[in-house]
Amino acid sequence: MRLIRAKDYAELSARAADIIAAQIILKPDCVLGLATGSSPVGTYQELIRKYEAGALDFSRVHTVNLDEYEGLDPKHEQSYARFMRENLFDHVNIPPESTNVPSGLSTDAGAAECARYDALIASFGGIDLQLLGLGPNGHIGFNEPDDHFPLGTHRVALTESTIQANKRFFEREEDVPRFAYTMGVRDIMQAKRVLMVVNGEAKAETVKKAFFGPVTPCVPASILQLHPDFTLVADEAALSRC
Repeated sequence: MRLIRAKDYAELSARAADIIAAQIILKPDCVLGLATGSSPVGTYQELIRKYEAGALDFSRVHTVNLDEYEGLDPKHEQSYARFMRENLFDHVNIPPESTNVPSGLSTDAGAAECARYDALIASFGGIDLQLLGLGPNGHIGFNEPDDHFPLGTHRVALTESTIQANKRFFEREEDVPRFAYTMGVRDIMQAKRVLMVVNGEAKAETVKKAFFGPVTPCVPASILQLHPDFTLVADEAALSRC
């Protein structure tokens, strides 16, 4: 594990964007695994700035996102598909057909969609660099604490802590979806490189458990201790208990 300590969120975002930019420059047709949530937003803003400055070309990049809420249309204001368009895709020169987010509109409890998404990732030859955030209970993507590490893309019931963490994005708590489709731990672990961004004191205890404690499916992110090329970029507040 490679640990990069950033002073604050701005430095964290810049350092993470530099790593992703280097990946794109070294392999212009790379496959990027992308994440949603508040933590990566600054990283995406930095990547947009690099693109606008002429330093990055996204025209040959393919992306696969980690997850999507069940039941949300891609145009829904809280869908992850829309999040990615508003925070990155609409601001760089990546072809829309090169961007991929799981569909939350499956009619068979996700079986066909999950199989399709795993096949899509395999067709790309896997992921070159996977960007992750860290959930308050240690989840990565929507791989929640469990008694095992889920392998492929799957439908997952969101835990109460995840629902509570996400309710700020919806008008009412009852509007928060209770299920989601998420890339599994296998696809994340098979990515050639994994980059995680974590900020804020609220994540400090989770960072300690995930990266300075035992590897356990009770803290899903802890599996990343076993990845051969994992980089954690965290600010001082997130590392305050380590």
